[in-house]
Amino acid sequence: MTCRPLLLLLTLLLLTGCRKQQPELEVCNAVYYWRTDLCLDSTERAFLQQHNIKKVYCRYFDVVMKESSSRYEEPMPNATLTFSDTLPGGVEMVPTVYITEDCMHNRHEGLARKLVERIRQMNETNNISGVKEIQIDCDYTSRSRKIYYEFLKEVSQEWSTVSTTIRLHQLQMPAPPADYGVLMLYNTGDPRRFMERNPVLDLRDVQPYLRHLGDYSLPLAAAYPVYRWVRHIHGVRVEHTVDSTEILRVKQAVEQQRPALSRTVITYHLDKENIERYKPETYEEIYSH
Repeated sequence: MTCRPLLLLLTLLLLTGCRKQQPELEVCNAVYYWRTDLCLDSTERAFLQQHNIKKVYCRYFDVVMKESSSRYEEPMPNATLTFSDTLPGGVEMVPTVYITEDCMHNRHEGLARKLVERIRQMNETNNISGVKEIQIDCDYTSRSRKIYYEFLKEVSQEWSTVSTTIRLHQLQMPAPPADYGVLMLYNTGDPRRFMERNPVLDLRDVQPYLRHLGDYSLPLAAAYPVYRWVRHIHGVRVEHTVDSTEILRVKQAVEQQRPALSRTVITYHLDKENIERYKPETYEEIYSH
């Protein structure tokens, strides 16, 4: 009889030891900056201070396929950021580059090196110092995944810390070779079904992917939408914004599956209009750890 409790204890210890330990990031409040000129007004600066924002993921430029009359096409930079302003002291700049998925349909020799060199040049020209990390944003698919992962490895050889965005459908794939990923909890729905669900964010579109969160091997931050998306459909203006209650419902759902997602929280994106769309208390709840 005395052996049974001991056997049960050993079994529990073994089961606990076999569970995957969730990788964790630092506790950090952050924002994306997705405009073509870095220029902060007083409302935006106050927001950074009020909500203890420590990182700004700032879009430096896009990489798109340049159409050519020849059969060979190559990726080219587009919509490069200008610097009319600087970030407040103590706020870390994370240069972020969006790469269109078709750039990853074929290998492009030297692309990673050119991208990193361009970031370094922009930092030097605009007196941006202390940059530790860069982020690559790409909506890669099963077709482009292999080349994109090879590209990320090459970027990591040029820069010590590299993060990447992770869309919900990408959770079903093996994790990319990056230091961590940012789970994009926006643009989750089908824009064509906007009469049924909000294409920016709807918990019903997130739920099918929740089961992948627990075992996903890459450390993850979470990014939530606070923006407005305006479209014209058959001449009619359609506006998509997400109610604060829906954002918080999604936050609760993903953190139940993966509690570490509460540690690094990002909102998309920094803009006076977005700040004023929600109450300060809502932002406090979004950024709660």
